[in-house]
Amino acid sequence: MLSRVADSLYWMSRYLERVEHTARLLDLTLNQALDQSPDVARQRWQLTLASLRSPEPETLEAYPVTQFLTFDTQNKDSLVSCIMAARENARQIREQISSEMWEQLNHLYLEVRSADINSIYAQPHGFYGPIKSAAHMFQGITDSTLMRNEGWHFIQLGRSIERASATATLLDVHLRSLLNLPEQTSRGQDYISYVALLKSCTSFEAYCQTYTADLRPERIAEFLLLNSELPRSVRFAVDSAQSSLEALAKLSGARKIGRSQRLAGKLRATLDYAQVDEIIADDIHSFLQNVQRQCSLIHTAIHQQYIAYSVDTAMVA
Repeated sequence: MLSRVADSLYWMSRYLERVEHTARLLDLTLNQALDQSPDVARQRWQLTLASLRSPEPETLEAYPVTQFLTFDTQNKDSLVSCIMAARENARQIREQISSEMWEQLNHLYLEVRSADINSIYAQPHGFYGPIKSAAHMFQGITDSTLMRNEGWHFIQLGRSIERASATATLLDVHLRSLLNLPEQTSRGQDYISYVALLKSCTSFEAYCQTYTADLRPERIAEFLLLNSELPRSVRFAVDSAQSSLEALAKLSGARKIGRSQRLAGKLRATLDYAQVDEIIADDIHSFLQNVQRQCSLIHTAIHQQYIAYSVDTAMVA
């Protein structure tokens, strides 16, 4: 596969995963803000901005922050910017994806470009809900129409790396506050924060099926970080990334294990054998920072191995 094609497939998938993640956090934050005091609402916006690795604007009022994270094309991580970037990557490799994939992505692009902040602010779920559904539908269409060749694995790889990194960042931001809540904090506010974190990963129902409705921060940390069966957990995403890298190595006929595979295997082993009580006792912030750093290293290794490799490297691979 041409490196430019692999690069476009990988980034198309990463951008769409980022779109779904951003839409989910904005939908949840805006709906929660309806029942919160201004001070609590500002704290929620701070958590949301930090979870999206976005700089704080001058004001934390809902209207300008929503505009910045949704429609501001100067913000490269806004919803509109990510959808535009995903569509442009898809356009460049139009012959490598199915017609149904292109139609779904193009429809999402046209729908979002025709909206404005005034039309969505009063009913955010009516706007962000369909965006999440469109991203899920694109994933389903991809799995239903694309051959299981190198292209499909680059799409899976992009989604997995983006999801692992984004979930680790989300957990890092939220768990630092949840695990250090003062004892005088009301139990009701604790519960709302726990539910918000689980819903940020579309995992509230799955958590209740596993642990019942007994919400505890250490259990939430274990579930979203180390559970091998939860699609939104960091461990599940890293497992998926390693599987895709192994498949790509086999399909490309590589004669030795590449750096990206070694790094993914190392991170997977860390998550396989980690215990949540030990992570919390040592320093969960450092652990999650290391996960994010490892995801970044895997991304760089993928780029060097499959996108920007030299002719000499290709000959000895």
